[in-house]
Amino acid sequence: MNKTIRRASVLTLLLVFALLVRATWVQFYEGRALADGKDNRRNAIETYAEPLGNIIVAGRSVTGSAQTEGGDLAYRRTYENGKLYAAVTGYASQAYAPTQLEGVYQDVLNGTDPRLRTVMDTVTGARAEPGNVVTTIDPDVQRAGFEALGDKKGAAVAIDPKTGRILSVVSTPSYDPASLTDANTAGAAWEKLTGDPDKPLTNRALRRPLPPGSTFKLVVAAAALENGLYGSVDEKTDSPDPYTLPDTTTDLTNENPNAPCENATIRTALRYSCNNVFAKMAVDLGQDELRAMAEKFGFNDETQDVPVRAYTSVYPKDMNRSSTALTGIGQFDVTATPLQMAMVSAALANGGELVSPHMVSQVTDSGGDVLEDHTDADSKRIVSSTTAEQLQSAMRTVVEQGTGSNAQIPGATVGGKTGTAQHGENNSKTPYAWFTSYAKSESSDKEVAVAVVVEQSDAARSEVSGNGLAAPVAKAMMEAALKG
Repeated sequence: MNKTIRRASVLTLLLVFALLVRATWVQFYEGRALADGKDNRRNAIETYAEPLGNIIVAGRSVTGSAQTEGGDLAYRRTYENGKLYAAVTGYASQAYAPTQLEGVYQDVLNGTDPRLRTVMDTVTGARAEPGNVVTTIDPDVQRAGFEALGDKKGAAVAIDPKTGRILSVVSTPSYDPASLTDANTAGAAWEKLTGDPDKPLTNRALRRPLPPGSTFKLVVAAAALENGLYGSVDEKTDSPDPYTLPDTTTDLTNENPNAPCENATIRTALRYSCNNVFAKMAVDLGQDELRAMAEKFGFNDETQDVPVRAYTSVYPKDMNRSSTALTGIGQFDVTATPLQMAMVSAALANGGELVSPHMVSQVTDSGGDVLEDHTDADSKRIVSSTTAEQLQSAMRTVVEQGTGSNAQIPGATVGGKTGTAQHGENNSKTPYAWFTSYAKSESSDKEVAVAVVVEQSDAARSEVSGNGLAAPVAKAMMEAALKG
């Protein structure tokens, strides 16, 4: 064999070898990626070949499955009271990727989770019977929040402080998940929902952090007490009124110019929501100490799963002193979700311990056997019991004698904190109205923590306040929770 033929043979063998490698790569790697791809029609056909498992609220399914007429997708998802529970369930669509609990537990609900497979399923290759997701949602609390928010744009979260069970997740305006389930009609519904300027598909309760305004003063007060800046909520602070922001000539004033905010105690400062007190307190503590306390409550946590991934609530870094002062009143770059502010109240109501919030208690197979159990959630201490008790007391003063009077409930001990957060450049847009609170029944062991934000309502700008807009929503939810 001459040199030319030998070289051609070697090259041919190398090409054949490369072809075999490429074929193997396509078959075993890219083939799997293509098979699992969202655009692979066969996946949708398999998913909707049989009824899906269900999402359970208080022992009752709020989801279902219905047979379709014609086509290659035999079943579609259905929802009971879809708008009421949309922020909990999300949607399972023949055309779009699932969201919220439908997305987190899609493998359980469609029967592909390996924990569901029996020996017979393995032998026959059949898809397993789908499992179910049991939520912690209380239907009465959910409905109370949904109806109280009504036509307002906003959100609310309710938590049982002792167990971490999320009793309600409400986001308005809402949408009907059923409009997105059928591939034949989902496209038109999707265009309408995504084109709506009010963004009904956004879960405002978990995934829209906003400036928390004066509700953040609870975190500042907790840091001041824990770090020994002040010994109690009834010790006078060093707080000039007005307070000149450090290194500037800008005076920070209070909403009520007649409030007794000069050198006010923490109790009085929370009662009247004194900006001067908490702005100076933030500077005296320093941004590092204040951030540390905020992070103990859950700020800056990028892995906050309940089990839906919540957007991160933020306490900023690397600020000058005047910006640090503004964070003390929940402004500058501080942001929080209603979930986060409900966690603050829940930790204080529970003696300083935060039980991990969760809205799923169990995941089961089709026969009810438990695959996951979240009823015994982890907890961690945020502040001492002494600090928690003092702030509980100060929050009660806010409701009984201060800016949170609309949250009062006969037969219950209620504490809270209002907030009105600036919105837009130079506060040019309608402010956000906040309220975070806790309530304990005087006749039973029931208790609840709630946070509400109202982004927009039909109220005049001069009437926008945490007490006027958000506190009545919280009250309705707390009453429903305590009645149980």
